[in-house]
Amino acid sequence: MTQLGEIQQAILTGESAAVGSLPMPESYRGVTVHADEAGMFEGLESRDKDPRKSLHVDDVPVPELGPGEALVAVMASAINYNTVWTSIFEPIPTFKFLKKYGKLSPLAKRHDLPYHVVGSDLAGVVLRTGVGVHNWKPGDEVVAHCLSVELESPDGHNDTMLDTEQRIWGFETNFGGLAEIALVKANQLMPKPDHLTWEEAASPGLVNSTAYRQLVSRNGADMKQGDVVLIWGASGGLGSYATQYALNGGAIPVCVVSSPEKAAICRKLGAELIIDRNAEGYRFWKDEHEQDPKEWQRFGARIRELTGGEDPDIVFEHPGRETFGASVYAARKGGTIVTCASTSGHVHQYD
Repeated sequence: MTQLGEIQQAILTGESAAVGSLPMPESYRGVTVHADEAGMFEGLESRDKDPRKSLHVDDVPVPELGPGEALVAVMASAINYNTVWTSIFEPIPTFKFLKKYGKLSPLAKRHDLPYHVVGSDLAGVVLRTGVGVHNWKPGDEVVAHCLSVELESPDGHNDTMLDTEQRIWGFETNFGGLAEIALVKANQLMPKPDHLTWEEAASPGLVNSTAYRQLVSRNGADMKQGDVVLIWGASGGLGSYATQYALNGGAIPVCVVSSPEKAAICRKLGAELIIDRNAEGYRFWKDEHEQDPKEWQRFGARIRELTGGEDPDIVFEHPGRETFGASVYAARKGGTIVTCASTSGHVHQYD
């Protein structure tokens, strides 16, 4: 049995505490993109770029462990849209992020490599910790969130997202979670909930924390009881958490989905006001260059029909280009639009 196999066997048989005494492997398998292939999709439309051609499963060396860091044996990970962007080298190849990070310090230089191990979620077991780590030890079962910060300037002390060196782990840093071993900062770690499987624990990290920040946090929409919240993609990773936060916080979610099956998911979560955008035939763009305000108006009227005449206090955005014009139109005067991801395109055009 390989060294990594021994570690995994110990974890699966309930002997996680033993991993600290087992030898570390010199390499591990990870899902990577390669710098010398960053131009492979040039000239293609985004929808025609096939991640199966750019993603590789490679044996890569275990990175050196630095102060304040941990190496984690990954038991489960998850796919996020930033991994999709990485795989098609949009909006820019992530190697530009790694190169910029590598200039920060000798320690950060480790991340500037001709390959990028991707992935921004994990559930697993701590294998080793670096100098200065006191709250975690080998054998601890953990999940990792994706916020990587240096916090060496005061800018991020009130809001870590505003740290001058804030990055998303596995997207703007290397050694991500779609691998057998991952390198994280120790402050990314949280205890794995005992009642969740590895897969269940690995799935919520990025989308749950993003939805919370967008919708509930004082740094986001600061949602309150009674708010009407328009939620795009309400059955997906981000949207399903937004729907649950709205319901749990006394708000009124208006869930936008694209199929009866996705509508059923929202109803199962407890939502009652649902718009199937495909069934109702909304086409917010006349063509590639021009939007259709009449469709915005039809959409806004449908929302008011469901809410008894109320426009959304909050619009929970993430599709971006495709929907942003409609979102701005639909929001009530003085309302709040919170956005991330831009999964349909990064350039938002609106009136």
